[in-house]
Amino acid sequence: MNSSQLIAFLPVICIAAAAVVVMLTIAVRRHFTLTCLMAGLGLLVSLLALAMAGRQGPVQVTPLIRVDAYGRFVMALLLAAGLAVIAFCYDYFKNREGENEELLFLILAALLGASVLVTSCHFATFFIGLETLSVSLFVLVGYVLGQSGSLEAAVKYLVLSGVSSAFLLMGMALIYAQCGQLNFSGIEQYLASQELFNGMVLTGIVFIVAGVGFKLSLVPFHLWTPDVYEGAPAPVTAFIATVSKGAVFILLLRFFLSSGGYFYGPALTVFSVMAVASILVGNVLALLQNNVKRMLAYSSIAHMGYLLIAFIAGGRIAPNLVVESVTFYLVAYFMTTLGAFGVVSILSTPQAEAVALSFYHGLFWRRPGLAAIFTFMLLSLAGIPLTAGFIGKFYIFAAGADGRLWGLLLMLIIGSGLGLYYYLRLIVVMSMSQETGIDAGHEAAFGRVSSVILAVLTVLLVWFGIYPGYLMSLIQGLY
Repeated sequence: MNSSQLIAFLPVICIAAAAVVVMLTIAVRRHFTLTCLMAGLGLLVSLLALAMAGRQGPVQVTPLIRVDAYGRFVMALLLAAGLAVIAFCYDYFKNREGENEELLFLILAALLGASVLVTSCHFATFFIGLETLSVSLFVLVGYVLGQSGSLEAAVKYLVLSGVSSAFLLMGMALIYAQCGQLNFSGIEQYLASQELFNGMVLTGIVFIVAGVGFKLSLVPFHLWTPDVYEGAPAPVTAFIATVSKGAVFILLLRFFLSSGGYFYGPALTVFSVMAVASILVGNVLALLQNNVKRMLAYSSIAHMGYLLIAFIAGGRIAPNLVVESVTFYLVAYFMTTLGAFGVVSILSTPQAEAVALSFYHGLFWRRPGLAAIFTFMLLSLAGIPLTAGFIGKFYIFAAGADGRLWGLLLMLIIGSGLGLYYYLRLIVVMSMSQETGIDAGHEAAFGRVSSVILAVLTVLLVWFGIYPGYLMSLIQGLY
């Protein structure tokens, strides 16, 4: 490995080193605040290493890893989300019984897997990164053993994730059997030499799509999502909804774009059906929920459907336009989802998770700042103007219009209308009279670190909603 490859790969090395340092810190002295500090510093060092690597052009570190500008941008987004989750974890777990220091090591291990995923150019690193991410999430979901449904959610995620991994491996095996290649570029060269669609390769792609569909909770592979979101601790739910899904979607996008459009023709119908089903099922089932975490879980299914619209448009328009639309929407989705689950995390207590609507009755009167932040997050998820979520949906709509996906765009409009109802319902509940709220004696303690993160997310949410040009200028030309 030469110096340029080392510098390009340094951020991933720093994340791995941070995980080792945190593990050694726990072995020497158990102190939750110290462990959070060490994990946060490790991610900050990794972000600085990314800034150093930003001076490099695209670098093929090994046959398995390719670090380019787009991979560095997405990795920075994942690390920033990881920092926010660590802040939420600090306020969430600091007053809870038990030994919670290992939680930080698991978060760093999951971030390591996600970083490998977004820089992968080979099926080996695809699978290694995905399993490193998934195995860490199994434990994170069931970390709070005394919490209702936590162990059940972890077991469900373990079983279904194992099934999805089997689908992925089968798909990779079929593609390798036909192409003789595991590298994305090698697969592209083989496919470019073929005049007709190959049945074995397309069957392999179907298996891969099914496996990834589990990870992204796309319909009909979505059944685990509400149970896992409800059973996991609120900060871990935020991590699954953002870092896990974001990394997998970026990998899926890069894999299909690297195929030179070979798969878009035969796969277009399948992806379209999945997008329509995800938007409809996600929004309709969210309408029926009185549990906030389950409502946000079904909402996330719908948002993955929205992202699929831009993904499908990649078969008809320039790939760079699709990448820009998907990336901007992902940034907006990360901010709003982190903010929404951050509010749930702050309101939760060691005795009860803030999932029932009764926790939010009169929140505007009891915690006006927190209620205002939650309102901004919900309005952004609904796609209301002056928020980053609106701009993200606009770019998705523009990509779909360029690709002439009129039926899918109609579903986006219908889904957004349905989503507006249940988001506004929660806002109305928060504005109800204070007498209907929970007893003030059962209020969660004020989380200073989490509140600072939420304030920053809210400012960025509004800033990118009013002035999206700066963020889009960063995204343009990355791919």
